[in-house]
Amino acid sequence: MTSALPQEQLPHLVEFDTLNMQVGLRLQLITHRQVKPVQHFSTLIGYIRDEYLILKIPFDDGMPIGLTEGERVTVRVFSGVSVCSFACTVERVFGRPMFYVHLSFPTLIQGTSLRGAMRVRAGIAARVISAQPDVPPMDCLLANVSVTGARIDSPQPLPPDESTVDLQFNLLTPPGNRETQVLTRATIKNLAVGKPATGQVEVYSYGVQFLDLDPVHYTLLQNMTYEALLADRGKIV
Repeated sequence: MTSALPQEQLPHLVEFDTLNMQVGLRLQLITHRQVKPVQHFSTLIGYIRDEYLILKIPFDDGMPIGLTEGERVTVRVFSGVSVCSFACTVERVFGRPMFYVHLSFPTLIQGTSLRGAMRVRAGIAARVISAQPDVPPMDCLLANVSVTGARIDSPQPLPPDESTVDLQFNLLTPPGNRETQVLTRATIKNLAVGKPATGQVEVYSYGVQFLDLDPVHYTLLQNMTYEALLADRGKIV
């Protein structure tokens, strides 16, 4: 029996515009040639509304998967708070050297909402920059992260009167896993102090909410969360 999605609600119909389908969005392309559907990760190149979607052809063991015109496939995307899926037909396959495919535009989209923005374990090195000019930057760790905020673990406390800080960290950008620097304002929402084991220092854990996160960085966090949801649910907090 397949395990349920974490904190999921009942499926419902959603509009295309709510999917936040930006160029570069990572999504899942599912083929149905075998008894068990086969899942592949792909990337959205673009779309023409009400006509077709343009996706990169997924690769498997260094080779592009075979797609046939007229074949039915399923596309799954993660909007940040919902997992959405829809059926498409392969309309045209473009092979070497570009390897992309035209799919029919979705007519029926089903979504499963998650209660709140889902967090995933991250372990990303980060730096907190205080609004107070006399306070030096502090190295810390993003223990978990979502599209709306994160948990910061630090071996030392932030200044007691601090309510808003700048948070700097790097995310990997597909393809090629290039590092992209994220710099965003964040509001401190809560603090917990971890009890250390013998001989270890205390850990100060801050819950923060992102403010005015760049749309490109939002998409990178969205993709990171989405892949954890589909591929490694052990990372879900």
